[in-house]
Amino acid sequence: MNAPTTLADPQALLRALYARAVSRALPADVTAAHLPPPPKGRTLVLGAGKAGGAMAAAVDALWPADAPLSGLVVTRYDHVPPAYKARPGRIAVVEARHPVPDEAGRQAAQRIADLARGLTADDLVLCLISGGGSALLSLPAPGLDFADKQAINSALLKSGAAIDEMNTVRKHLSAIKGGRLAALCAPARVVTLLISDVPGDDPQVIASGPTVPDASTCADALAILRRYGIAIPDAARAGLESGAFETPKPGNPLFAGHQVRMIATPQDSLEAAAALAREHGLAAHILSDAIEGESREVGKVHAALARAVAQRGQPFQAPCVLLSGGETTVTVRGKGGRGGRASEFLLGCAIALQGQAHVWGLSADTDGIDGIEDNAGAVLAPDTLARAAALGLKPAEFLDRNDAYSFFSALGDLVVPGPTFTNVNDFRALLVL
Repeated sequence: MNAPTTLADPQALLRALYARAVSRALPADVTAAHLPPPPKGRTLVLGAGKAGGAMAAAVDALWPADAPLSGLVVTRYDHVPPAYKARPGRIAVVEARHPVPDEAGRQAAQRIADLARGLTADDLVLCLISGGGSALLSLPAPGLDFADKQAINSALLKSGAAIDEMNTVRKHLSAIKGGRLAALCAPARVVTLLISDVPGDDPQVIASGPTVPDASTCADALAILRRYGIAIPDAARAGLESGAFETPKPGNPLFAGHQVRMIATPQDSLEAAAALAREHGLAAHILSDAIEGESREVGKVHAALARAVAQRGQPFQAPCVLLSGGETTVTVRGKGGRGGRASEFLLGCAIALQGQAHVWGLSADTDGIDGIEDNAGAVLAPDTLARAAALGLKPAEFLDRNDAYSFFSALGDLVVPGPTFTNVNDFRALLVL
C-alpha cells in the first residue's frame, strides 16, 4: 500500500486521529438517540462525571421546551462547556475537584441525594454518568469522615490498583454510589445514560455505578485494601466487616423498570480513529479497547509490537497504525514528579523503542487532562531520545520519579487540547511507516 502525501507530517496525523476519537464521544452528537419520551410527571436530571457538563447541555438542548426539566450535575473544574457556562440552562451544573474529592464535590453529592428524595412513580430521573464520577460524587457512608474518604482515595490512586478495584472500595464507603442513588430515587423510573471510561464498559464500574446493582461485596473491598496495604479508620473497617456498608445487589426489585443506555464507549472512538486512518491509506489495527496494567510496562509491550512491524513486517505490514484504549495505572514511586498514565506510557514506550526508525506515537487521555496536569498526553518520534540526549535529559531518571510531563515538556512534545468535555479514557496510537 502506498502512503499518501498527507503522511509527510506523522505527528499531525496522530493528533488528527486523537481529535477524531474525542469527537466520536461528544455528548452533543451521541445523546439524541438515547433519550426517552417525557414522563407523565416531572423529569429530574442528576449526574456526575468529567462529561457531565456537556451531557447536561446536550439534554437541555434536546428536551422539549414545554416539558418540565430540572436537576443538578457535578463535573470537574473547568469542564463546563463555555456556551453553557455563559448561559446556563434548566439543569444546574456545579464544579468540583478530581481525582481527589473536595468539599464542593461533597456538597454537590448531598444536594443530588436530597433532590432524589420524594419522587413519585410518574416521575423520570435521567442520570448522566461518565468517568470521574466516583471522585466528583463523594458522599461518605454514615459514620465516616469526609477527610478519611479523601485519604483512602489518595492512597488508592497511588497504589497501582486497577479502576474496578478502586471503585469497589469507593462504592462500599459511599452513601450514594453502588446503586444507592437509584434507591434514593424510588419509586421514580430511572434511565441512566453512560459514557464509558472503563475496560469492559461495565456500568457497575463506571463512576462506581450510582444507579445500577452492584455484584461486589464488602469482603471484596476489604481484600483490595489489604492487597495494597491501605490503612482505613476503625469506622470504615467496622462497616465493611459487619456488612453494614453492603450495596444493593442484582435482582433487587428497586431496579425494576430501570434502563441503562451506553451512549459512547472507548471502542466507538477507536473505530472512528481507525476509519480516519484508512482514509489516509493506512491499515488500522485496534489491539484492544480494554488494556490495563502498569503504564510503563504497557508502553514496553506496545514498543515491542511496533518494532516487530518496523523490522520484520510482523504481525502487521507497514504502513499501519496500532490503536488501543483502556485504563492503565501508575504506581507512584518517585517524589515531586509530574505526569499521568498517558505520559508515563509514552515515556516507557520511547525508552523501549530505542529510537526505532519509522515509528511515531501519541498517548493521551480523551478528557484532555492527564492526571492533574494541563496536558492530555504527549507525542514521540524516532528522534525523541536523540533530542533528549542533546538536552542532557536522561529518560530513565524521569521515569523513575514518575516525571514524564517534565520530560516531554522539555522537548516541546506535550499534547495540550484543554478539557474536551467527554471521557472515554486512554487513547494510544503508534504509527509505523
